[in-house]
Amino acid sequence: MAPRHHMFPMIGERDKMDDVKIGEILLPGEQSEQEARAKKVRRRFWPTLKRAMRQVPFSRDLVAAYYCAMDPTTPLRTRGILLGALAYFVMPFDFLPDVLAMVGFSDDIAVLTAAFAAISGQIKEDHYVRADAALESKQDE
Repeated sequence: MAPRHHMFPMIGERDKMDDVKIGEILLPGEQSEQEARAKKVRRRFWPTLKRAMRQVPFSRDLVAAYYCAMDPTTPLRTRGILLGALAYFVMPFDFLPDVLAMVGFSDDIAVLTAAFAAISGQIKEDHYVRADAALESKQDE
């Protein structure tokens, strides 16, 4: 069983974005769209996370979500939702510029929070183990 999540400290931030927009971002999409998103996420995830570490209060959950999305055994719908949220997270241009410190990542946090709620329980213990190892190795860099 995956650990209880502690990733929702900013639930109120979701109010800053239109629910319809979040819903569109999180649409699982077709297989080809998921593959395109996965490619983009693989390329941009770690550099974006490095910039966001101090502003995103749930980095461990975010990295576990990355591993869940890249796991071929993850159900297609779950994978699509996570890839939509992660693709939004790594986009250089989004609703609020990320360079605005905490405010800039608030829209990313809203999208990720909605994604985590939509896929509740799908991030497995193995994804957290891999996330912990990755975060530990990134700290050593």
